[in-house]
Amino acid sequence: MRNRILMILLVMAGSLGMYRASACTGITLKAKDGSYVVARTIEWGGSDLNSLYVVVPRGYAQQSYTPEGVDGMKFTARYGYVGLSVEQKEFVAEGLNEEGLSAGLFYFPRYGKYETFDKTRKEEAIADLQLVSYVLGTCKNVDEVKLALEKVHVVAIDPRAETVHWRFSDPSGRQLVLEIVDGVLKYYENALGVLTNSPGFDWQLTNLNNYVNLFPGSAPSQKLGDVSLQSFGAGSGFLGIPGDVTPPSRFVRAAFYQATAPQQATGKSTVLQCFQILNNFDIPIGIEHAAGQPMADIPSATQWTSATDVTNKQIYYRTMYNSAIRNIDLNRIDFTRVKYKAIPLDEGKEQPVISVKVK
Repeated sequence: MRNRILMILLVMAGSLGMYRASACTGITLKAKDGSYVVARTIEWGGSDLNSLYVVVPRGYAQQSYTPEGVDGMKFTARYGYVGLSVEQKEFVAEGLNEEGLSAGLFYFPRYGKYETFDKTRKEEAIADLQLVSYVLGTCKNVDEVKLALEKVHVVAIDPRAETVHWRFSDPSGRQLVLEIVDGVLKYYENALGVLTNSPGFDWQLTNLNNYVNLFPGSAPSQKLGDVSLQSFGAGSGFLGIPGDVTPPSRFVRAAFYQATAPQQATGKSTVLQCFQILNNFDIPIGIEHAAGQPMADIPSATQWTSATDVTNKQIYYRTMYNSAIRNIDLNRIDFTRVKYKAIPLDEGKEQPVISVKVK
């Protein structure tokens, strides 16, 4: 039985890391009332991720997976949290704890490299897909995240799988990106608030300089010799912005869409603005597959989009099956009494359609 479970986990972890279907786009906005909102998409075009929302109470104990089984580090939640998982309830990809710390993983294929698993130190080993759970349960701000991760060894359940990198944010507005390269933890202060995938975060920031010509609004008319040139319509100041779905192109688009978005009054209105911006990053099934290659029978490669108001401790999400925005209010959860829960994001896997009655 143990070998069968391990085999399933290895296949699962390996499939989650396949390059062709992994993509994520993250943005950050701040409201006029000071509310701080982080939002993101998660993509996987290979199959339905069967995502759940999990509610984890204080005192809930877990143990990490390793390449050898469920025999890694044991950890207990000091803080309660709510997370959105992928494939299995332990693999939380995005979440928020009761102290307002937000954490999420983003695929980071071909550029990250964890340290090699050492079974003599497995009591200190935490699987990459469980790091979000560990952080949310044990830390209350980004400074504590750095301290906590000094004591653990991040490993892959399957060494063949692609790596991930992480985003951590707290109500102060501070945001960290963590990348592990050649077994070394590298932190970046993310003042921009945008994150996608590979290459590394520092390269993505440098690449923004290639788009110094972009500006909001319309380009002014000008003369080219005796010929007058003028824009066809609004938004010509963004001519040249990349439109493909590669991580560098999504990073550039997210940075400029975020920077030009008008500041909203409240956290809730900022959350709704985040969803509108991230509509531009939905990836339809088909464009990541070569001609003739089999495709999953799911509505979209963008399986869900979330927005987290870390100031007001709210998580919002919508899915490829239901574009209605749903909300989980952590202020209404008593994490000392609530029981552990793992519940599908969607009750039914079909987009609800409301008929309009014309009288």
